[in-house]
Amino acid sequence: MNSLLPLDISAAANIESKALLEDPELAAVYEHLRKLDPTGQRFARVLRDTIDQLLNGEVTGRYDWQKLFKTEKTHAGTLVEINLQREFKFADGVDMDYRIAGTDVDCKYSQQFGGWMIPPEAVGHLCLLVWANDEKSRWSAGLLRIRPEWLNGKANRDLKLTVKAEHRKNILWLRHDAELPENVLLHLNSSTREAILTLPTGQARVNELFRRVQNRRIGRGVVRTVAQQVDYMARIREGKGRARAVLRDHGILVAGHYSSHQAIARALGAEIPRHGELVSFRVAAAEPHHGSRPRVELENQFWVLADEDDPVVAAPRLPKHTEKENDE
Repeated sequence: MNSLLPLDISAAANIESKALLEDPELAAVYEHLRKLDPTGQRFARVLRDTIDQLLNGEVTGRYDWQKLFKTEKTHAGTLVEINLQREFKFADGVDMDYRIAGTDVDCKYSQQFGGWMIPPEAVGHLCLLVWANDEKSRWSAGLLRIRPEWLNGKANRDLKLTVKAEHRKNILWLRHDAELPENVLLHLNSSTREAILTLPTGQARVNELFRRVQNRRIGRGVVRTVAQQVDYMARIREGKGRARAVLRDHGILVAGHYSSHQAIARALGAEIPRHGELVSFRVAAAEPHHGSRPRVELENQFWVLADEDDPVVAAPRLPKHTEKENDE
């Protein structure tokens, strides 16, 4: 979803065209950012990783933004700014945070949509306004040339002002109300989450996670929180007692973001893991009663996604990924 609500689509298009025509620097920055990240997936991944960095689940076991200390939430804006610069290799700005397409751009993050705090020195400059909500699994990022008349009159102690609600329509969105990679632990029902997190070892918790949460993309931040071990991804790889080996005996495959694994998930009609994600799903040997159900050939046999009526049989091994592909 790339919603433009509450704006009418045609009105939003008119605002975008006018902004790009009237402000060449804005147009250049906008086009540069769109070329760097045409789908928005890189931007979304930075936000997901930044939230996970703050939660620090490997050490704390936390999965809920509301459990962060106030100082940690305050630090989020700085981390978003730093991590975006690392991902996109923005140069340092002269007066603002970044130098993008030859123009200074300030980065402002808010946990509340519309809550961006604009300092006096940013007036007249371009701002990259970023918002993410882990509860809603949504994010937005857009550009705005800051005009004093577009800001609310009451400043905080640092003389920072927010953008008036009626002038948010002037934000040129790179992505608006887009999908944030899900924090699966946060959105599980409490009984399922408790059944996973109360197990005594990290390996047992990881195995249970992928057994209970199937056909759903699971990011490495979730695995880190569940395992609470430095080598958390090793809990998934092939080996005695590890998730892939244990769950295969129950007919469950754990696909990573490798192209060969993605192709299998796609062929079966399962969720397809993206970069840094895994998806588990149970398979059954294809039989005549499966009809035209999507299938894939593994170990000289055809397999389909299993349903509750299919008996549990040991699953085949997933193919090895190529050396060129990054490890999970």
